[in-house]
Amino acid sequence: MIGWLDCSAGISGDMLLGALVDADVPLGLLQSAVDAVGVEPVRLIRSTVTRGGLGATKVDVEVRDDATTRTWRDVRALLERADLADPVRATALAVFARLAGAEAAVHRVSPDDVHFHEVGALDAVADVVGAAAGLHALGLTALTASPVVLGSGTTRGAHGPLPVPAPAVLALLAGAPVLAGPVAREMTTPTGAALLAACATAYGPLPSMVLLRTGYGAGGRDPAEVANVLRLVLGETAPGPAAAELVLETNVDDLDPRLWPGVLIALMAAGARDAWLTPVLMKKGRPAHVLSVLVAPADAATVREVVFRETSTLGLREHHVVKHALARELRTVEVDGQAVRVKLGLLDGEVVNAMPEWEDVAAAAAVLGRPAKQVLREAHTAAQHLTGQHAADRDAAVRDAAG
Repeated sequence: MIGWLDCSAGISGDMLLGALVDADVPLGLLQSAVDAVGVEPVRLIRSTVTRGGLGATKVDVEVRDDATTRTWRDVRALLERADLADPVRATALAVFARLAGAEAAVHRVSPDDVHFHEVGALDAVADVVGAAAGLHALGLTALTASPVVLGSGTTRGAHGPLPVPAPAVLALLAGAPVLAGPVAREMTTPTGAALLAACATAYGPLPSMVLLRTGYGAGGRDPAEVANVLRLVLGETAPGPAAAELVLETNVDDLDPRLWPGVLIALMAAGARDAWLTPVLMKKGRPAHVLSVLVAPADAATVREVVFRETSTLGLREHHVVKHALARELRTVEVDGQAVRVKLGLLDGEVVNAMPEWEDVAAAAAVLGRPAKQVLREAHTAAQHLTGQHAADRDAAVRDAAG
């Protein structure tokens, strides 16, 4: 199953909880995850409301007045000892790690010393843990999101007035498509932004899918300018034809080999899907390379120009190929506290490949002061655990459907 979040009215933690419940994720499942954290009593309360004339589910987090100020170190300890499924815990930790990093950058302090004033501690823990549990229950292979409406104007924080978008929201959504929107109020909260940053695999329009159901999660206000709802659209990946692409090739025997790395980088920057060299022996016994470039037809002209400008070739040959690609899902594991992304390859819903991202492995090794091969080995081990968990979740879903 895949999901798409329509953030045209922004996003907050409680809006995502409402969208999940409205999309038939049991409220009791979310409540059980929140209870597992083991802090003061926290209740999730469901109600049906209208926003801009649209019916939607509102989930409120009811907590007693609590003057306790919790740091990222405190929240991390709560989550690490909570009786949560490992993927739920990992997602919750990733969300709070992003929150702490953003707040630390804004206030110029260490992430461990960040005090969660605006994100509240208890209600934020409920939002984050509940949302993580709900998304895990859906078993999504991908979660994409629309451009995110942030709002404008000012809001009130623990230290006084804050501009909208809040500085932490801007830090969290760096690299995401955003806009102010028509409402001069806060539309995206730091918690909502952190959930998107940790859980969304891509941004863009509604992807092609076989539609299953849609959940509407309500925000607290009902402005006249927009229906204040977060929509969660769920479906199965729509079957389609295999992708037709081009392979451009040329034999080169007179280019200084020190230039080849730059050539490959330039080709990828120009839109090539892949580029590689194969050593060959030419007809007169001279060593040479075959340059091969995989490219979508729409980008072929740009890539051809790069080949002619960056190499010494006088001509190209090309042929059409059909590409079959596995569905992909990006997950995160930890190696000694360092996040390492893992790319999962799925065949008919089954994980058949799991590969840690090398850049993350190298960065983690540098921070930890350990050989990269050790970090890679531990990341592979954690990735295998993800594979087993994915299979167990799929089997459980099959049993539930059969029962």
